[in-house]
Amino acid sequence: MRILFVLMFAVMLNSCRPGNQNTAGKEDSSSVSLITVDPGHFHAALVQKQMYANVSPDVHVYAPEGPDLALHLERIESYNKRAENPASWNEVVYTGPDFFEKMLQEKKGNVVVLSGNNMKKAEYITRSVEAGLNVLADKPMIIDNNDFDGLVAAFSTAAGRGVLLYDIMTERYEVTTILQKMLSMKPDVFGTLTKGSENDPAVTKFSVHHFSKLVSGVPLKRPAWFFDVEQQGEGIVDVTTHLVDLVQWECFPEQILSPSDVHIVSARRWPTTVKKNEFTQITGYENYPEYLSKYTKGDDLNVYSNGEITYSLKDVFAKISVEWHVMPPAGGGDTHYSVMKGTQCDLMIRQGETENYVPTLYIENIKGDGHDFRKKLISALETLPYDSLAVSDAGKGILRIDIPKKYRVTHEDHFGQVTAKFLEYLKKGSLPEWEVPGMITKYYTTTTAKEMAQK
Repeated sequence: MRILFVLMFAVMLNSCRPGNQNTAGKEDSSSVSLITVDPGHFHAALVQKQMYANVSPDVHVYAPEGPDLALHLERIESYNKRAENPASWNEVVYTGPDFFEKMLQEKKGNVVVLSGNNMKKAEYITRSVEAGLNVLADKPMIIDNNDFDGLVAAFSTAAGRGVLLYDIMTERYEVTTILQKMLSMKPDVFGTLTKGSENDPAVTKFSVHHFSKLVSGVPLKRPAWFFDVEQQGEGIVDVTTHLVDLVQWECFPEQILSPSDVHIVSARRWPTTVKKNEFTQITGYENYPEYLSKYTKGDDLNVYSNGEITYSLKDVFAKISVEWHVMPPAGGGDTHYSVMKGTQCDLMIRQGETENYVPTLYIENIKGDGHDFRKKLISALETLPYDSLAVSDAGKGILRIDIPKKYRVTHEDHFGQVTAKFLEYLKKGSLPEWEVPGMITKYYTTTTAKEMAQK
């Protein structure tokens, strides 16, 4: 299997280089029409929280009848009816049992949006690109190592058909993450990224999410299958997709990566316990569906939503962790922690109670003269494409980057930014040459780690 993968990867990589890119499927931006397939996750609706220039307001939706579809359509309707800057989407819905076959037969659009049950996503991706359709897929594209070779083949097929296959990496658009990356590329401030070690990694990323949350100001009702890791995926292959992506994107910007660059040192998983009344509150189900019975212990549900991976990428050690809690803290929500260790300082993002749960970038463990360093930091900030950035003291020799409110974009709005970028790539007819190898490397990392953790 690995020999087959190596051959497929080589063919795919060659076909994605600028000189070989098949742009037969290059789309005029005025001809873009969205197709939504089986929208079981609220991220599908967030792609349509805003309108896009030259994208048809008519969106064809193919899905089974049921609560997932109803909630999706309610969210779209709320965007159409909001008082400020309302959207104007027209959802054309087909709900027959053959909904996916019908979509492939009719081809009422040219961009398939996938965000739902992850157990089905690999098949949806493969068959959509085989049909000559572009695909914008929510993470994760795959949740199991058995689907990895198929994903590599799908990228190769997409290149051959002249269509794009891309996943939604919203965390690249968070301003503190962008600034962390930019400052890590300033030698006068950061120096160079350390290599780190298994016990003292150069990069650490830790994310906390919550089953109960608000989406567009409304309490989120999750589908019951979200708690089935065979359908949603374990935490180690779900949210960690974002964290692995950020390690690649920040540490090796615009570099072509390969699974051969990855060495998994250790991986582990553990469950979150959800009480029955909490499950009912979050899903609306009074009782657990039969498919969740294998996860129950008494009245509690144990969900393997937590995971941790320690690995090296091109000899740089990284540790990423994700945890799922049931309820968020008062006044708080999902949080992100990130540190990059350089030879001159550490760049650290915190989003805890001290920061009022707002992502905040700190400069810590400063080497050398602090006054001279501060001047270099201010000079570096002045070269970035953000005005009015300021430096303040956070105590104990730590500096904080103060970011104007105008650069603070909500997580929900990041979906619009990703979609807009995808539309740019669609108009050009190709992705940057490093993106497809990066996605393949990313999903190799997550699925290989899951396989190790389960052992």
